[in-house]
Order: sequence, then structure tokens, then C-alpha cells
Amino acid sequence: MQNLTNADPETKSPDFVAENIARLRALFPELLTEGKEGVAVNLDVLKQLVGDKTVTDAEEKYGLNWHGKRMARRIALTPSTGTLRPCPEESVDWDTTRNLMIEGDNLEVLKLLQKSYAGKVKLIYIDPPYNTGKDFVYPDNFQDNIRNYLQLTGQVGEGGQKLTSNTESSGRFHTDWLNMMYPRLKLARNLLRDDGVIFVSIADHEIHNLRSKMDDVFGQENFVASVVWQKVYSPKNSARHFSEDHDYVVVYAKNADKWTPNLLPRTEEMEARYSNPDNDPRGPWKPGDLSARNYYGDGTYPITCPSGRTISGPPPGNYWRVSQEKFGVDGR
Repeated sequence: MQNLTNADPETKSPDFVAENIARLRALFPELLTEGKEGVAVNLDVLKQLVGDKTVTDAEEKYGLNWHGKRMARRIALTPSTGTLRPCPEESVDWDTTRNLMIEGDNLEVLKLLQKSYAGKVKLIYIDPPYNTGKDFVYPDNFQDNIRNYLQLTGQVGEGGQKLTSNTESSGRFHTDWLNMMYPRLKLARNLLRDDGVIFVSIADHEIHNLRSKMDDVFGQENFVASVVWQKVYSPKNSARHFSEDHDYVVVYAKNADKWTPNLLPRTEEMEARYSNPDNDPRGPWKPGDLSARNYYGDGTYPITCPSGRTISGPPPGNYWRVSQEKFGVDGR
């Protein structure tokens, strides 16, 4: 018989609570919220996920909430009423192509793709309406399905249904956009592989709401970056305040621990910046500043130079960029 003592990490029993939380977060990030004593389960969201229609609109948890969020979540779970129809006569290399282009309402298409492509997509890029005032039109009855797509594209008559531009004077300016985007992001996440990633273009108008919403759908721990890209190269003389020259690409991973970007190879010009005058066995190198301004515990230690001179530490207020262990146990 062995005595029960503080277990070694290798023999310690599993932390079932932590494992359950990890599983739930992987499947339904929006289900977990910040409670008074740590992670809490949003029971309203849980009821919605299993189809309970008795849930109220009261969601007093930390996060982005708006009128219609419950309905937007339900729309994502509603089966599609559309059908994908092949068009060989409009296609190129129909028998051999490996590409697929689908024309239709993107919400319906995302639902139809779930059966064949759920958990298989490596990368998704979307360029949604930026909600600048008139860049998207929504049906006043909010029935977002293939019938509305046909009406919006003029393929069938409107049948008396009123269509409205989402202008800034609307009392539902942000709400309309959030209700349009939420189910699409939910379905897009379902399509991604565990090491998949999504890129979303956006401007200043809604980047704050997009970030909060994607934290809700993907989990804030899977946020990768907000990439700034320059869209114009000359100032706008008509600008009232500042001439904005950039937009953003917001990046979220399905699982940030499993996704890594594939970097482009260095060009010959980049390679020319490196040399190896001292025949370092590790290969070409170039001099650089080893100090950094951000404090961390292992960032101060003496370094012995090849000449034998000892540097007691980094400049005041700075810290070595790498730890002593990584640099060398004896500082060499």
C-alpha cells in the first residue's frame, strides 16, 4: 500500500473540471462567461443551443449584448431551406476543376456547407459590409433566408415587402448589422478545422463591435491580431477631420494554440543583410540591440563578452531581450 501524498505532476489525477471547461470552450465558446468566482455557464445560451424557446432576452453577463441576439443565435441553428444546384454549362473545366464558386445568400450557403465541410476548412476570409450607412440592405421583417436573397438580387418580385437601407439615423443602426453578422460568424466557425483561422476585413465603424462579437463566438483567447492595412496612399482633401488611410483585418483562430501562420521565405535582399564574419557554426547573423523595455523576471543578468569583458547588466530601465537560460547559463 502506498501513502497518499502530494502527487507528482506525472502521477496526479486529471483535473476533470478544467478538462470539461476546455471541451465546452472548444465546442461552444459563447457558453462560458466570467462569473463571480471564475468561469460560469450561461444557462440562457445553453437552453438556446438545445432549442429551448422559453429563454428571455435578459442576458446580464459580461460581453456584447444587443436586442435580437437571441434570435440571431436561433437563426444560426435553423436548418436551411435552400438547395445547391450545379451549373455545368456556366462552369470552366467542370470535370477536373478543384475549385468551387457558389452564388447565393451567404447564410444559406454556410448552412448547406456544414454537412460536407464542417471542421475541414483551413482558412476563411470575409469582406462583410462595413456598416457605413448604405453599404447593405436588410428586409424589415428580418426573415433572413433564400427568399430574401432572391428579392435583393431582383430574381423574383418583392411581393410587397419593404427593403430599407441601414442608415445612421436608424435606431437599430448597430443592431441590424450585429444581427446580420452573428449567425454567419457562428456558422463560419463550425466550418474551420482545429488549426483553422478566419480573417475579417472591417473599418473603424464597427471594429469594436466585431471584436466583442468574435470574442463571444470564437473565445477571446483565440484572438490573434488586428492587422492594419493601408487602403489609400494620398490624403482626401474632402475629409472633415482626419483623412483615414487604413482599414483592419481582424484575425481569430479556431484554436490559437494549434494555428501558426506560414511565413513567406526571405528574399535575396533580406538574406544579404546577414553575414558570418566569425564563422559562427549557427550560420549567418547580423548585430542587433539585445535590450528591451518591458520588464520580466529573468531579464537582468551579467554577460561575458568574447574579449573577456563583463557587462553587469542592461542599461537602466531596460532588460535583456532573452532570458539567461536561452542566452547561456554562464552569460556567454
